[in-house]
Amino acid sequence: MHFLELCDVLGEPHPASEDSSGATYTFEKGGTTVEGKQGFADVWKRGYFGWEYKGKHKDLNVAYQQLLKYREDLENPPLLVVCDLELFEVHTNFTGTAKQVYRFSLDDLLRNHPTADCKLPPLEVLRAVFTDPARLRPDRSAADVTEMAAAEFATLADSLRARGVDPQRAAHFLMRLLFCLFAEDIGLLPPKLFSVLLERTRHRPADFKTRLAQLFAAMATGGAFGADDIAHFNGDLFTDAEVFDLSAEDIETLLRVSKLDWSAIEPAIFGTLFERSLDPDKRSQLGAHYTSRDDILLIVEPVLMAPLRRRWVEVRAKAEKLLERPKPGKAAGKKLQIRLRSLLLGFVDELSHLRVLDPACGSGNFLYVALKSLLDLWKEVSVFGASHGLAHLLPYQVNPAQLYGIEINVYAQELASVVVWIGYIQWLHDNGFGVPPPPILQRLHNIRRMDAVLARDAHGKPVEPEWPDADFIIGNPPFLGGKRLRTGLGDAYVEALFHLYADRVPPEADLVTYWFEKARGLVESKRAKRVGLLATQSIRAGANLKVLQRIKESGDIFMAWSDRPWVLDGAAVRVSMIGFDDGSERERMLNGVPAKNINADLSAALDFSGARRLPENREIAFQGPVKVGPFDIDDQTAKAMLVKPNPNGRPNSDVIKPTINGSDITRRSRQEWTIDFGELDEQSAALYEAPFEYVKANVKPVRERNRDRQRREAWWRLGRSGGDLKKAKSGKQRIVLTPRVAKHRLFTWADAETVPDTRVYAFARDDDYFFGVLQSRVHEIWSLKTCSWHGVGNDPTYNTRTCFDPFPFPWPPGKEPKDDQRVGTIADAAKKLVEKRDAWLNPAGASAAELKKRTLTNLYNQRPQWLEDAHRALDKAVLAAYGWPEGLSDIDILERLLALNRERAGASGVGS
Repeated sequence: MHFLELCDVLGEPHPASEDSSGATYTFEKGGTTVEGKQGFADVWKRGYFGWEYKGKHKDLNVAYQQLLKYREDLENPPLLVVCDLELFEVHTNFTGTAKQVYRFSLDDLLRNHPTADCKLPPLEVLRAVFTDPARLRPDRSAADVTEMAAAEFATLADSLRARGVDPQRAAHFLMRLLFCLFAEDIGLLPPKLFSVLLERTRHRPADFKTRLAQLFAAMATGGAFGADDIAHFNGDLFTDAEVFDLSAEDIETLLRVSKLDWSAIEPAIFGTLFERSLDPDKRSQLGAHYTSRDDILLIVEPVLMAPLRRRWVEVRAKAEKLLERPKPGKAAGKKLQIRLRSLLLGFVDELSHLRVLDPACGSGNFLYVALKSLLDLWKEVSVFGASHGLAHLLPYQVNPAQLYGIEINVYAQELASVVVWIGYIQWLHDNGFGVPPPPILQRLHNIRRMDAVLARDAHGKPVEPEWPDADFIIGNPPFLGGKRLRTGLGDAYVEALFHLYADRVPPEADLVTYWFEKARGLVESKRAKRVGLLATQSIRAGANLKVLQRIKESGDIFMAWSDRPWVLDGAAVRVSMIGFDDGSERERMLNGVPAKNINADLSAALDFSGARRLPENREIAFQGPVKVGPFDIDDQTAKAMLVKPNPNGRPNSDVIKPTINGSDITRRSRQEWTIDFGELDEQSAALYEAPFEYVKANVKPVRERNRDRQRREAWWRLGRSGGDLKKAKSGKQRIVLTPRVAKHRLFTWADAETVPDTRVYAFARDDDYFFGVLQSRVHEIWSLKTCSWHGVGNDPTYNTRTCFDPFPFPWPPGKEPKDDQRVGTIADAAKKLVEKRDAWLNPAGASAAELKKRTLTNLYNQRPQWLEDAHRALDKAVLAAYGWPEGLSDIDILERLLALNRERAGASGVGS
């Protein structure tokens, strides 16, 4: 009667008049809870609301919890409304948004003004319930609320640290505060208890400290706090009642954040954002990008959930087949129920006993997403069982004790447990399951603080740390390039790591590969079933590739994203995602589409991971020397030094050389030089007075802090002198250069005296034929297939190990037939291409502004017809030299190159 009168007041049709069938708008819409109870929403309108009534002054939270339990049967309406005839609560139920409640009374309806509990006029809210639910959609997403909360807590962390509080103890204290805010809004603490405490003591910090300690003590064991009873929480978070002094400004900050809806925070990003707030070393990342739940699901869904969903489809099909049978007599019906119960409980038992390990769990975001996904599937099974008379699947519920984690960072490790528990409690609340039994926060000893890849025994000897057995291993191990291991981890650690994994992980491999190898070993020994890990996309090539090849040897890769955008420490990067097992999985997915096979280099077609380095290509391609210190000088400084005399009578041009980096090639030359003493001893170098004194003043202070003894003591030398390159280019007038990272694969000539930057590759050949083959489509296709990719722009990254060393030239380098017309045709086409490019780059009479725009990158972005024609002539000549026809596709060319590589490698008898 109340609802019909409300319809009349609002001018809305009654359910029966709008939908006489009751299919979309009806009273008493039935639904089944997971306990097997039949529930009814008092009123339901598809796509608008579910409505539950209670008697006057009854607990409306009970009504709301009822709606939550069967909201799936109500088709998840955007609004859930509860009413006791005088008080209304409209709860938003939009996916991905912070929950919001509009609360108002009949008196508020008459006044029709916004109130503290209803930010819109109540009449507007009711009209929106019936006609436009989207009008009530919260402005803030759950992610927005989480970001705001993290930013405010960062100011509290800064305040505590400024007063000398130990950062770890401060972080633990702040975790308690944020849990209190969450517990209040989720209903674990009495309503408004913490907010009222803040309000009443906002100007009396000493009183706040005293009462907060009392509250923490009550939460540790359960007990009284003033007139309120407090539940037993503990779980290590409230083991003691340590409280730090907060200023009035700090309490104002807490009061401000208490007005956020903490029940709506997003656990998938909560840990990352609060770790940045609480950990001083990550404070600068606050406000930067973070990894979202959807990103994490790219690993969790195919690795963890896909086999479980397939299993559920099988179990459900068997259950439905049992239910299709004609209704038997009483005894037979009981047997049917027993069989059905055994079938469903068997699967639920599997779900509730499987173990998930994240061996680099950080602040727990992967573990939380895994837990939520498992809980959602458990609920689906439970609802199915309840709808067919099986009401007691609850004792077999998925829970946080099934999650295992390893983390070395103290802030992240403690926060991971908090994230998991907040996520679990939030899921229970949002799905109508109440709260866990006391103590509400169980200790999560499964999330351990330790090094995941290197430990030491009682005698200090390096040993492999023991990982817990797990059915599934997922996570995002730390990214650190092989060449940066010593800088990031120290020589002693790296030497121990190399020794421990000597036969399994190449020394040049990235740090992340040690997690892959550890996980592979667990799969091989049957201590884990499936693994899904992230890596930098460089795992597809170079020394890293060996680790993926071992995975293919002992099992197989069933899922991969070869190149995806990701967020690392707040920065956008490119990653590879890899799922593997012992070879049991029959389905393959590469880059989101089905594949018959996934190679070790994360390709599906030709397997280039088996391409071998050819001896014939040795001693030609070199990385530019590593400059450890500011050896580069500008043009003006260099020219001033070049004219100065020396006591040895030698010119400074012996040691001052032009230098070229990648941007000099792709853009315009900076006209810079470098001081390169090569292998000269200190006394001989000092005879080049001006450059030596410059290096002494500018480089020596930097090198004296270097941990490498040789670089410290031989401070006047570059770092790695590039002696092999100097030897190879001896007697040549020019060399070929290409940038390591570039949008277009460009090759250019440089004077042989040039010192290339470390991110430039030099080729010790000075003939146009060799240049032409490198700049041809044939070599470009090969290099794009075998390179890695770099940065947000995802630019191709050339490296000699995979792009040049295995590349089969038309003839082995140095064995080209001198009088063969095909060699001359390539040389002529290459020479013409370079001449035309140079003419375009430096036209006569061009202004400085015009020249600035004329770069090789801009030229190849525009790709005018004359450039196309020049490349077409070159490509035709190169294909003819191989003896291949024109018109070959990229795949055809790659197939022929790979076959030629294997033929040459086989003839040489040299492996990879």
